[in-house]
Amino acid sequence: MSIEVKIPAVGESITSGILSTWHKQNGDMVNDGEALFTLETDKISTEVPAVGSGKLRIQVDAGQEVKIGQLVALLEDNIKAPGGSGEPSSPAEAADFASPAANATVPRSAATTPVSVDEPVPATRRSAVEQESNETLSPAARRIAEEEKVKLSEVMGTGKHGQVTKSDLIRYLESKSSPPAAKPSAALAPDVAVSTTPATEPSPRFTRRKMSPLRKKIAAQLVLAQQNAAMLTTFNECDMSAVMQLRSQYQETFQKRHTVKLGFMAFFIKAVVEALQSVPEMNARIDDDDLVENHYYDIGVAVGTERGLVVPVIRDADKKSFAELEKEVATYAGKAREGKLHLDDLTGGVFTITNGGIYGSLLSTPILNPPQSGILGMHKIQNRPMAIGDKIEVRPMMYLAVSYDHRVVDGKEAVTFLIRVKECVEAPTRLLLEA
Repeated sequence: MSIEVKIPAVGESITSGILSTWHKQNGDMVNDGEALFTLETDKISTEVPAVGSGKLRIQVDAGQEVKIGQLVALLEDNIKAPGGSGEPSSPAEAADFASPAANATVPRSAATTPVSVDEPVPATRRSAVEQESNETLSPAARRIAEEEKVKLSEVMGTGKHGQVTKSDLIRYLESKSSPPAAKPSAALAPDVAVSTTPATEPSPRFTRRKMSPLRKKIAAQLVLAQQNAAMLTTFNECDMSAVMQLRSQYQETFQKRHTVKLGFMAFFIKAVVEALQSVPEMNARIDDDDLVENHYYDIGVAVGTERGLVVPVIRDADKKSFAELEKEVATYAGKAREGKLHLDDLTGGVFTITNGGIYGSLLSTPILNPPQSGILGMHKIQNRPMAIGDKIEVRPMMYLAVSYDHRVVDGKEAVTFLIRVKECVEAPTRLLLEA
């Protein structure tokens, strides 16, 4: 008896994704609840656990696009062979047991004659394989063949038993797009030798790979923000001396008591909440012909991962302490890098904070995260000479940038908002006294 492993539903608007990684090998024993594979969608990357125990028989290779509800593997009971042992009783059975993917794709007509797995199937044999091409092609290969209208009879398959793979189709299309080699002139005498020195293959100059669903979503969101918002950015600079002194003074005590470091992000989240309360126009968004003003403070904090930028949301940031904010930021950052964020973690924010300074950025213009009307960009802290009264002093300075939707927010409100953030960071006691 087998347990079917299917792609689970991960959100109402998500219909497909990429099966990016198998955490178990084909033929491995899997226990109920173990992480089986990672599914990447346009919103999240999540590990999918096994729904039972058994021997894994993979049906879909890693890197393939899959639809919600699609069968991707089987979990089979460890059925014993007739001889009484758990091992196959013959070499043929051993081959059958070790290669489930091949059994699923080999047509009956091609299975009657032994075929070397390491060699391409001859053209006379490929026609038999192609009779069931719709069943044997992987989803990605089938999509390429349909979109490019490829005749499979013209493609040399290098997969098992001559199966046409995605790589075969890409090589075939690239060979068709390259200019044909010059043919020898027909006017030459038959006995005239023509130089046929083979051209050396050029070194690879680029790598082509499909964009991940998350990268596609990021690209679409950024273009949407540029096209649908009247985006403008205003800048200021912030003296980080007071915050750095406060962190240095209380870091050890804070960390012992709360088991988390006191970073800069908690100060900026608190400052943004204070500024949003002072300038409510920044906490608004356009919905069709309506202007919706939010009265809650769910702040998104951008986190960079290997798969792209994600923005988990800190709920009710106005009601949380510095320690609670730092713990949530650290937790979300860890979940983001491990691909364990849930869809609910990424939705519903009213304002976003992004910190390019951790990568060394000195100044940038952050792009809005629709449908929000504002985003704050933090940058690298750099010692610079500043005029303090009648003296020149070296201070740790940070450039701040706030991008905003000019359809919702006027320049006056945007500048007022940024100055309020600056005041709260430069004098952090304001955040405690609400002054």
